[in-house]
Amino acid sequence: MKIEYNPIGIVHSPFKDPNNTPKQPSKSEGTKGFVEVYQTFQSGLSDLDGFSHIILLCHFHKISDYKLFVVPSGEKESRGLFSTRSPNRPNPIGFSVVRLNEIIDKRLMISGLDILDGTPVLDIKPYFREFESEEDIKTGWMGK
Repeated sequence: MKIEYNPIGIVHSPFKDPNNTPKQPSKSEGTKGFVEVYQTFQSGLSDLDGFSHIILLCHFHKISDYKLFVVPSGEKESRGLFSTRSPNRPNPIGFSVVRLNEIIDKRLMISGLDILDGTPVLDIKPYFREFESEEDIKTGWMGK
């Protein structure tokens, strides 16, 4: 089965090199950039300006290969791909929770981003603390 998606926008960030891009938003707290939302989708931004954080779902356009076992950043032991957040995946889809600072001319001005410049955006979702936060969280191999 083939699945196709069309980007709704593009990320503009200071990160031009995948090797120098932070691994998580928490590692790039002050980094600013913006999402340019394509005109066809701009009316869908209505009511988003009241949210402090958004979830960006992106296509990692520079990924060309993956392995089913990887060594996570800062670790020494190899782990199964799906127990990591490695960007190198069979379907290179990533997500980031970023701060939405403001919306200017249908551009989402964001900070705390860990996304390569030019990355296609597949979807934008509001972040709801009530929906995203669970109290009984287990962190697998990271908790050991």
